[in-house]
Amino acid sequence: MIKRRKSCVSYTKWGYIFLIPFFLVYVVFSLIPLISVFYNSLFENYRSGLNQIGPNFVGLNNFKILLSNKDLLTYAKNTIIIWIIGFIPQILLSLLLAAWFANTRLRIRCAGFFKAVIYMPNLIMASAFAMLFFTLFSDNGPINDMLVKMGILDEPFRFLSSIGGTRGLIASMNFLMWFGNTTILLMAGILGIDSSLFEAAEVDGDSQFQAFRLISLPVLRPILLYVLITSMIGGIQMFDVPQILTNGSGNPNSTSKTLIMYLNQHLYSKNYGMAGALSVILFILTAILSLLVFFTISKRNEKRWG
Repeated sequence: MIKRRKSCVSYTKWGYIFLIPFFLVYVVFSLIPLISVFYNSLFENYRSGLNQIGPNFVGLNNFKILLSNKDLLTYAKNTIIIWIIGFIPQILLSLLLAAWFANTRLRIRCAGFFKAVIYMPNLIMASAFAMLFFTLFSDNGPINDMLVKMGILDEPFRFLSSIGGTRGLIASMNFLMWFGNTTILLMAGILGIDSSLFEAAEVDGDSQFQAFRLISLPVLRPILLYVLITSMIGGIQMFDVPQILTNGSGNPNSTSKTLIMYLNQHLYSKNYGMAGALSVILFILTAILSLLVFFTISKRNEKRWG
């Protein structure tokens, strides 16, 4: 008897075909610009008045100039301080709200409405947020007017002329724009936990706080890791809010100027070599910090569960 061969349909090629658009977009809009940045960082290329200097190959000289400049360390410190001021209340409030909304025993009314309101600031453009805060907290703005009329202040407080005021406003805007997104992520993680674990904890006499600390937090570690790394990358790339709020100056005394504002300063002056070198430094710094956070938390998890 002649054995008939069974025809097998392979769908593997269709998977590769559907991946082609992603790789094309990645190559055109990410890989090629990344290679171009590395290439430009090795050249002296800037304008001096009406004269174009370069491009002249200088190797790593642009990196040496940047790393020997104290401004880089100052702007890095500004960026870290503003990010920390905004991130700590963001993660604490998000954990609290996620625990509340995910707790079915509380039976919060209109929970869907409150979730939408919490997430809504994430949909507003950062430039619009910055203009709103600039108007609200200006010297003659409604916030100062209200505080003076209530007798809390004798005279308007110059928020945008004080170091703490300006940094606080920038951190507050980042907090308001992103805590809703973080809350939704954490809430999704808590809702994915088997409810029988919480019921067992309740039977054992554990309080809600103990159940959250011993059950929810260990399960949420991967999501917390994701939030921390993405927030840190966003903090390093902080630009639009301080740029608009301080009109690009980073005042007072450049204490609110971030690393990306410093990068934009080189791009505005058409110093493409120095801008490329700074971009490479930021890329390496972001990669190192992300890997450091990832491996640190991963090792803690291995020690805890291993």
